[in-house]
Amino acid sequence: MREISSHPYQNTPRDAVVTAIDYADGTLFPLHDHQRGQFAYAASGVITVFTDDGNWVVPPQRGIWVPAQLPHSMQMRGPVKLHNTYIRKQAAQRLGLPGHCQVLDVSPLLRHLLLKAIDVPARYSTQGHDGHLMGLLLHEIASMPALSLNAPLPAEPRLAMVCRAFLQQPSLEVGIDDMAQRAGMSRRTFTRHFRLHTGISYIEWRQQACLLAAIVMLGKGQSVTEVAMDLGYSSSSAFATVFKQVLGEVPSRYF
Repeated sequence: MREISSHPYQNTPRDAVVTAIDYADGTLFPLHDHQRGQFAYAASGVITVFTDDGNWVVPPQRGIWVPAQLPHSMQMRGPVKLHNTYIRKQAAQRLGLPGHCQVLDVSPLLRHLLLKAIDVPARYSTQGHDGHLMGLLLHEIASMPALSLNAPLPAEPRLAMVCRAFLQQPSLEVGIDDMAQRAGMSRRTFTRHFRLHTGISYIEWRQQACLLAAIVMLGKGQSVTEVAMDLGYSSSSAFATVFKQVLGEVPSRYF
């Protein structure tokens, strides 16, 4: 497994190091892992993260926690201002951060702390102002509520194959029978195994996958009507209703 090891944070004797960098649309980091956990905050733009267990979408002003040594790929959807907080594995465990990927909300306080932490040197004094700031930053990250912005991938190879293909071209028009046929299963076998391996029904998964795709498309500037039609919704109002039910806000006000 390739590991990104060129950054100075790897061997810094501190619990956390914060970096900031701008990325162009489409920038892709292929499958890799880190010695430290990574909290990636999208100050602007949308990020997608893939692992063997699923895919996650990170809207602007939210973040994603990626545990240490977890293989993942990451892609920028539109220009992205990315703030990374790299956290030592022991510190992450002490804070109770999960052992799996998780999109997290970001409070106004956490945004402010991240902006301040960018200017903190890697070898900051743990007893001074910078040490207290970084300690507060870590506790604030750990206290953020989780957001359901992922589509789990089943471990069963045939299901995983058709789900990955669906994620490349998501549409509400792809029904259970379509997916079952592509997987080489009967409808009954497909529905039973899908719930067994993902914990949700295919219809629920399809809706979640389409909403994640919608966030990416909206983030790149597509209109609500274009997104609704591309994803197979009957109308833009139907799309907006489902979007608000699941994500708490209408699509035109989400960003």
